[in-house]
Amino acid sequence: MDIMQAKLDVVRAGKLLCEKGLIQRTWGNVSCRIDEESFVITPSGRDYMGLTPDDIVLVKISDLSYEGDIKPSSEKGVHAACYRLRSDVNFVIHTHQTMASVAGLKGYDINHLEGKSAEIIGKHVPLAAYGLPGTKTLREGVTAAISRSSSKAILMKHHGAVCMGTDLDNAFLVANELEEACKAMFLERYRELTGRTIDTFASLCEYISGNLMTEATGDELPAYNSERLYGVFEMTPVDGGDAIMIDLITGKPLDKEADYPETAELHTAIYKKRKDINAITHSKEKATLELSKTGITVKPFLDDFAQIVGVSLKTAEYNVNDRLKSAKKAVRKMKYRDAVMIRHNGALCAGSSMEEADAVKLVAEKGCKSFVAASAYGRDDKYINPLECTLMRIIYKTKYSKKK
Repeated sequence: MDIMQAKLDVVRAGKLLCEKGLIQRTWGNVSCRIDEESFVITPSGRDYMGLTPDDIVLVKISDLSYEGDIKPSSEKGVHAACYRLRSDVNFVIHTHQTMASVAGLKGYDINHLEGKSAEIIGKHVPLAAYGLPGTKTLREGVTAAISRSSSKAILMKHHGAVCMGTDLDNAFLVANELEEACKAMFLERYRELTGRTIDTFASLCEYISGNLMTEATGDELPAYNSERLYGVFEMTPVDGGDAIMIDLITGKPLDKEADYPETAELHTAIYKKRKDINAITHSKEKATLELSKTGITVKPFLDDFAQIVGVSLKTAEYNVNDRLKSAKKAVRKMKYRDAVMIRHNGALCAGSSMEEADAVKLVAEKGCKSFVAASAYGRDDKYINPLECTLMRIIYKTKYSKKK
């Protein structure tokens, strides 16, 4: 294939996958085969929406060597294995798409796909053994999975998925259909557990949280996002409405006539304690909201959760009659983490910018869905080793996150 056309296809694929929610920001990677000896792939740590053909790196299949100053994706070995073992494959997408990532937690292959899914993907989707991101162990696990199946998709335990195709359109079709097939699998699991039929993953979230619920109650709080702005911060209702400016020193609204948000102390306490945080977003996505009602600590079932959210997601009680004390306790539960669940109110997710806070929110929500999925299969204790979580978190905070 012409190298420039291949690079253009990779750039287009990255943007298309972002638009469809199958890849976000710098996570995952995309490649296109040039010939039997080489392929082009996305660079390491670059946002897909800003990529140009000059950013796409040419890599040799045999030894993973490349030329130039731009470093290719750390998962280039996974892509090379796809091209080496599957002569029919010319385009590869490694995604962190939600349902496929979550499906890998049940601990075994997906067997007996039927109908449209079987036609597009194949009847059998193998599960690759876990390995830390970018490692030989991860590459060997994917290689073994490809070798024992003719499927166009591979689930990666605790990580994501690999989707292969004859070209860009075919690989994208595989990724999209895999997401639908994995979603259907969880809806069927709910039917097995309850005897009832559902249409959305939300009902499974309610079922799992109901089994974990304690008698403790809490006030439902309005959700606000906020952003630090030179000695003040601006709070904006998630569901729409007027912004409110809060003095960071006093914690009070600049406009004395403005309604005072019940969570203002929470935002104030986070900004005062964490100088690295400049934006906070409040998630009440279904899985996150349901798990926040239980008071549990969510541990990492996916490695991007360990990297971006932290080694766990804790729950803090918030008493509107003792806001200052409650806020301080919540901040303590955010130590070495970028998010905290507020009992009965979802999660506050923080970052150095609103873009970063949104990324934390996205991964926290996927992490909560992962807990729900693992619980549905009786595997809620099969999270990633804590030492590996700590290692990934340190590497992400000190190296990878600085590339953005």
